[in-house]
Amino acid sequence: MAYVDHSFSISDEDIMMDSDSSYTPHNRPPIKEIALAVALLVFGVIGIVSGVFMSINRIGGDTVHGLFFVILGAVLFIPGFYYTRIAYYAYKGYKGFSFSNIPPV
Repeated sequence: MAYVDHSFSISDEDIMMDSDSSYTPHNRPPIKEIALAVALLVFGVIGIVSGVFMSINRIGGDTVHGLFFVILGAVLFIPGFYYTRIAYYAYKGYKGFSFSNIPPV
């Protein structure tokens, strides 16, 4: 078993125990990051829908153009949905979700 020295660890509990400190956790919503996540989600959905429409109706000459838009829309949709979901659950106050889980831009 490995030896772990806990004498120099600083945790949130240590900070909260210090009554002289004015440490308050800020859990404000990051507006720019949430706006980017929603924009990725919206443009991803638009890309997927327009790509499927282009593939079915062969707009652009063949179905490859539509498949390109579907793939591009999926690449935009996946991170947009992920971070929008985290922001929504943090806003609603679900356990295990906070706005600090969204990385800064």
